[in-house]
Amino acid sequence: MTRALVLRHHLEDHSGLIGEAFESRGYEIDLRMMNEESATPSLEGYDVFVILGSKSAVYDKEVEQAWFGREIELIAEAERRDIPVFGICFGAQALCLYHGGVVERSNEPEIGWYEIDERNDSGVATGPWFEFHFDHCQLPDGAQLWATSPRAVQAFCVGRNVGVQFHPEIDHLQLKDWFASGIEEARDFGVDVEALIEQTKLETPAARERALDLVDLFLTHIKN
Repeated sequence: MTRALVLRHHLEDHSGLIGEAFESRGYEIDLRMMNEESATPSLEGYDVFVILGSKSAVYDKEVEQAWFGREIELIAEAERRDIPVFGICFGAQALCLYHGGVVERSNEPEIGWYEIDERNDSGVATGPWFEFHFDHCQLPDGAQLWATSPRAVQAFCVGRNVGVQFHPEIDHLQLKDWFASGIEEARDFGVDVEALIEQTKLETPAARERALDLVDLFLTHIKN
């Protein structure tokens, strides 16, 4: 059986719809924690490396010293082992930074369900996709833009690696867990938390299909 290491940064994070999609394609999911208290996992025996989102910023020097530096080393290990990386939100930003791009604070955060624009015939669905981010990427040389929105790069590839700014793993159950761990930041930006959870519940069936298509797109890409 093929195996996917999924790196999370908070207890409330799960592989969600993306994990379901990988499992439906024959992958065994191994969900591991990366934070200041965790040991660095090895990529030995894995076929795919998935990095989930984080409340932290990739350009935070204290975070880099505490644990993110070790995560960058894991991306380097994946490159040495020729293991493709699928980065989500913070994970996509980590990929961007590792390959020489820039990540910085955005003037306008995106929180909620948004349509995006496909670029370069990538095949990325226009959505809607769930967004929850305050930073945006400037892609490195050699990266190809796969999707964008007026506020941010939304998907890209660099080599066999793929990053997406949106959260294809999200369903309403995970969103409830996110807000249970802290909803102040979302409310500060005017988010109606209860309405967003209800909207996400309605979007989840279609989001599950989009997540499956996205994983298929990734798996096709890494075979080329």
